[in-house]
Amino acid sequence: MKSFHGMALILCAAPAAHAQTIVRAQEALASPGPAETFTGAVTVRRTAAAIAPGQANTALVTFQPGARTNWHTHPAGQILYVTQGCGWYQEEGSAAARICTGDTIHARPGAKHWHGATNRQGMSHLAISETLNGKPVDWLEPVTAAQYRGPAS
Repeated sequence: MKSFHGMALILCAAPAAHAQTIVRAQEALASPGPAETFTGAVTVRRTAAAIAPGQANTALVTFQPGARTNWHTHPAGQILYVTQGCGWYQEEGSAAARICTGDTIHARPGAKHWHGATNRQGMSHLAISETLNGKPVDWLEPVTAAQYRGPAS
């Protein structure tokens, strides 16, 4: 019994640096996606920034119908989890793939790609991007209207 109490004291005396952090919903403020990196109406809610030694950044991104990212790459890759609606994901050199609620996309490190809503339905996804050498993303040129072909529904 004495060793149990001793363990409890050790756990209670753990340094504050190891304490959990809770970000409340109202603290993760949404902001418009910048026109320099998005086409159309996009809202970005940054949910977590990388905390050393971790490298992951997360954001909940909502695209209104027809909205999309510019072409871009992620030096350490990216994971997208579609939380609502349907949209498109396309890597350079491949056909656009329709993605919908519950789908998970793994973008390879350095793969040039874009993602966004269909032309008739909005989409939200959780984006998880790792940082490499202090950089989570390299933004490139906009996706043109000819490159973006939203589905009929």
